[in-house]
Amino acid sequence: MSELVTIQKERFSVEEVITRVKSASKGIGAVVVFLGAARDFSKGEVITGLSFEHYPEMAEKKLKDIRSRALDNFNIIEMAIVHRTGPIDIGEDIVLIVAASAHRNDAFMACEWAITELKRTAPIWKRETTQKGEVWVSENP
Repeated sequence: MSELVTIQKERFSVEEVITRVKSASKGIGAVVVFLGAARDFSKGEVITGLSFEHYPEMAEKKLKDIRSRALDNFNIIEMAIVHRTGPIDIGEDIVLIVAASAHRNDAFMACEWAITELKRTAPIWKRETTQKGEVWVSENP
């Protein structure tokens, strides 16, 4: 993985992304990871599949902005954000945020802020397949 912010259809390696983030500095003493995975139950419904769509240029720009703001506003050394699109099977990984800092609290705060901001502002939309049909989830724009 050459980029620290990616939107892709393919599965990603959590270990590879962590290694990339850690390579930024020998001063990193804490790495915090948020890993979002596809679950099989939501809002009282059994979920049999998920699909994510996005506005390509705008979504990538937004994720890069989130990373940049996290680096500016939190005492972190590096951050990576990876989000998958397209069909995703139950149990598969969807989104990964890796925040690295000298001390754990800074990385925890940055990571939590980044996933909250991503879900709030990124033009990435989730469609759940249930036993009743397909439903667009409106947690984000």
